[in-house]
Amino acid sequence: MSQTQPKSLEAVQPLRILLSELTLREHRAAIDLAMDGTPWLPVLAPATDDPKGVDVDIAFVSRDVTGLSTKHQILPDTQRFYSAMLEAPALRWVHVHSAGADRAVFGQLRQRGVTVTTSSGANAGVVAQTALAGLLALARHFPLLLAAQREQRWAPLLGTGLPRDVRGQTATIVGWGPIGQQLGAMLRLLGMSVAVVRQQPTPAGEGFETFTFDTLHEVLPRSDWLILACPLTDRTRGLVDGAALRRLPAGARLVNVARGEVVDEPALIDALTEGRLAGAYLDVFAHEPLPATSPLWSLPNVIATPHSAGFSDGNAARVVDIFLDNLRRRLAGQTLRNVSA
Repeated sequence: MSQTQPKSLEAVQPLRILLSELTLREHRAAIDLAMDGTPWLPVLAPATDDPKGVDVDIAFVSRDVTGLSTKHQILPDTQRFYSAMLEAPALRWVHVHSAGADRAVFGQLRQRGVTVTTSSGANAGVVAQTALAGLLALARHFPLLLAAQREQRWAPLLGTGLPRDVRGQTATIVGWGPIGQQLGAMLRLLGMSVAVVRQQPTPAGEGFETFTFDTLHEVLPRSDWLILACPLTDRTRGLVDGAALRRLPAGARLVNVARGEVVDEPALIDALTEGRLAGAYLDVFAHEPLPATSPLWSLPNVIATPHSAGFSDGNAARVVDIFLDNLRRRLAGQTLRNVSA
């Protein structure tokens, strides 16, 4: 009589998934469907600091986990979730709600051999729309008009200089992921010329001039708009420094929906203060929250928003869809989407 082969350890033991209470409450049934009969055990991060910790196989970092925390200022609930991941010896895969995974905790996990995947693409349309709104607000001199409104002062643009038509202007988009591609299509519809700066020289498509990070300086002198939509990497950190800003033509403007560290912030403030740069829409900053003492709050040619370009009521569902798709892929032994390097 032949002896039955023992099942693998993962087949016998439930797959332990670290997630938030909100995710468990709202998406447990969907996770059950994705698991397709494979047993799993939800694990919540400790509500208080727990020296015993937890052990898990997978972690899902949803938006409610990070909440109002930033990568520079981590609130206690977020830190407890991070600590649970860092202290879980069996953890093999983490999925994060954001399009990037440049927070320190994810770097530590990757160094440990943990696979980190992102939700790149989930909020791309929203970010692209916000970047377009920032561009148009600057192009149509909305900072001047809104300042006049607050002062209850009638100030038609005839008296302050007519805005330039955006048609015929050149926008240089740094980063050609889902955000950059959607934004490029929108700007083309407005009649703008679009140049693309990406890591590799692979052509971005018909009608899009393509440059690399190393050749960014070549396109800057004819860029009316410099739009940053790239991930933060060792190569893009400080990519737009003082020298790059000085290569932009007079009247150029900057839009940053990437990461604050892509730009030399003191050099940016100098360029805006001196008028070498006509304006900027900034959703990200070198340090977040942006310190109350920063001149970027009060410069008349700056629109500053609190890292909110990608927020919308539909994002959470799109993030969960990507996580569940990756969960099914993992169970099937397939390649995961959006693996962070």
